[in-house]
Amino acid sequence: MRLAQDVGFNWCSPFANSTAAILDFPRRVFAERLPAFVEPWARTTIRHCEQITAIGLATCGKGGTRLAARLGIHTTRQTILRRIMALPDLPTASILYLGIDDFAFRRGCQFGTILIDLESSRVVDLLPDREAETSAAWMRQQPDLMAVSRDRGGAYASAAAQGAPQAMQCADRFHLMKNLGEALEGLLAHHLAAECKRQTQATRDSRAPVWQSKRATRISPTLERLQHSRREERLAHYEQVIALRKQGMSHAAIARQVGIGASTVQSWLAAGTFPERKPREQSSQLDRYLPSLFQRWEDGCHNIACLFRELVAQGYKGSYESVRDNLVRLLPTGRKNAADSSSKAPALPPSRQAAFLLLHRPEELRVEEQETLVKLCQIHPAVDLAYDLVQQFAQMLRTRTGEHLDAWLTRVESSNLPELQSTARWHRERQRRGESRSHLVDQ
Repeated sequence: MRLAQDVGFNWCSPFANSTAAILDFPRRVFAERLPAFVEPWARTTIRHCEQITAIGLATCGKGGTRLAARLGIHTTRQTILRRIMALPDLPTASILYLGIDDFAFRRGCQFGTILIDLESSRVVDLLPDREAETSAAWMRQQPDLMAVSRDRGGAYASAAAQGAPQAMQCADRFHLMKNLGEALEGLLAHHLAAECKRQTQATRDSRAPVWQSKRATRISPTLERLQHSRREERLAHYEQVIALRKQGMSHAAIARQVGIGASTVQSWLAAGTFPERKPREQSSQLDRYLPSLFQRWEDGCHNIACLFRELVAQGYKGSYESVRDNLVRLLPTGRKNAADSSSKAPALPPSRQAAFLLLHRPEELRVEEQETLVKLCQIHPAVDLAYDLVQQFAQMLRTRTGEHLDAWLTRVESSNLPELQSTARWHRERQRRGESRSHLVDQ
């Protein structure tokens, strides 16, 4: 009535009775519900929400945003995460096989614990920290636990012993491969270091004689012909000395007739054969600096001006041209280019990368990785044997054939590979503690 008076409604009008009747009833909204298309009070359709949820479950917040944009769906990562968080929790059933590990809320700063049902491969809970007490309290709520798969840390081992003493503890497959990879990395590091030393020594042995031979044979063709002529002359004098001595002439008489010194006649007759002259190397002021000069060149300093300044600082009094000519003459042709090309040649990988190649599936390796793997196996017979053993163990993990573990441990123990034998001892110790090979079968 007050509303009608405020708006100046005339109660004497023909519409007065109908309007008063409407005001007496509560307010109603006339809208048709479409439950299969959109929910009440929703701003997006049900199909749109399902698409965003599916994208978020398949990717993540940021990745889902990029994928949705490619599909013509405009959304934000907050919306995707909100749709995922709005999903109802699945009904929790009794957990028999539990996987436990840590994860990072913030890398290197804050960690939590993730719990997984190994039968359904589903995350069942997240704990705010990775303390043993927190995990043990959660396990006490699961009285049917039969096995706990964990990492190598002592916190989760203590949690499983306190919270589920009836459950069998076993290492997960990831950490089993990690143990084997670390042992294999130690073995490869030893043999790769030995191979690197052998290659370095072979390189030095192959390069040193080259300089020596270049130094000894750096004569011109004219000088070589002159030396040959002088040798023929000395050979003729020697034959004449021998012939005169057979005639009974004295040393002095032979020397006067041949025109050489008496001491030369005496030494030739005492030698019994023609004495060849050793080639005399031409000496220069640079000879005493050649070892250090070659070493600097091997270290990678190929700037002749820089090498000349270093020699001057060491006391060299010769010229720059002498240094340059000796480097050009004594070093092999294209020495710098050869060094560069050898540095670009594929070298053996470090031990960690090499361990990855030996543990990886052979059929998934690229062509260059397969070639590197062949080179690694050719380094030493121990590496080839280790490759066979680790591939057998990896195959057991992939196919869950734990019944072959005892035979594999026996082969490792009989091999001469201390690094892998330590891994075999670790497995034997777990078997003595009652931790069977179920980690190779059930996970």
